[in-house]
Amino acid sequence: FVPSSRGGGSASSDFKGFTLLMPAVSVGNVGQLATDLVISTLNMTKVGYFYTDCLVPMVGNNPYATAEENSMELSINAEVYSLPSKKLVVLQIRSPFIKNKYRPFCQTLLSWVKSSKCARVVLLSSSHAYQRDDEQLLGTPLRYLLTPDLEKAVGGLMQELNWKEMEKVAAYPGINDTEKVLHIPGGGITKLLFTESCSKGIQMAVLLKFCSEGDNIPDAFALVNYLNEWLQLVKSEVNTSSQWKIPSSWRLLFGNGLPPALF
Repeated sequence: FVPSSRGGGSASSDFKGFTLLMPAVSVGNVGQLATDLVISTLNMTKVGYFYTDCLVPMVGNNPYATAEENSMELSINAEVYSLPSKKLVVLQIRSPFIKNKYRPFCQTLLSWVKSSKCARVVLLSSSHAYQRDDEQLLGTPLRYLLTPDLEKAVGGLMQELNWKEMEKVAAYPGINDTEKVLHIPGGGITKLLFTESCSKGIQMAVLLKFCSEGDNIPDAFALVNYLNEWLQLVKSEVNTSSQWKIPSSWRLLFGNGLPPALF
């Protein structure tokens, strides 16, 4: 983690007791879109970036521009935003992983989580809807996972919310249905990061949605509302799309359209 000069120097790198929210680069980019909504709605301050050689290099304009003056600010592939009033720090990832770099990234990330004294990590993810088993087809398309250390702290709350835990599936369907494994197809680093957190004693929650590639904006709203049920980032009686502020960059999600001069 490299603090920015505008983020408040050394104070910006101390996240003791904070919740770290981040996306997995997964099917439909749902986690990244949901993270965009959190940063934009809470008007979070950029406090630095996460330097890594595990992501495809990328640079672009400020995705959360609110006026012409700040629209020319540059953003890169992994940036950190903070909101001390809610004890929330967000790592937004904007580019895919380089092949065979999942594990080094997870190790670097989790060592930062420990050194920065973050209390817990919440990973927003997604998984291929078409690869669900029969049990996963029932009810809500939203699921959660908790590491053993976080289960002790918030497991009861998840039961109160009537959330469904991500089911384990048969390791060898049709041959041996008794051996069950965690399977998150299309989830990117989700499974690796979760299992590493379990073994390292890190408190981590995974919130994910089954979805398909396409217009994944509705999936992002569903996932961020799911997150809000637990963390209450935005106060509301009923979770709706209107309580979230759509960032300016979303106008370009599907391109600019055909230039009128062509007609």
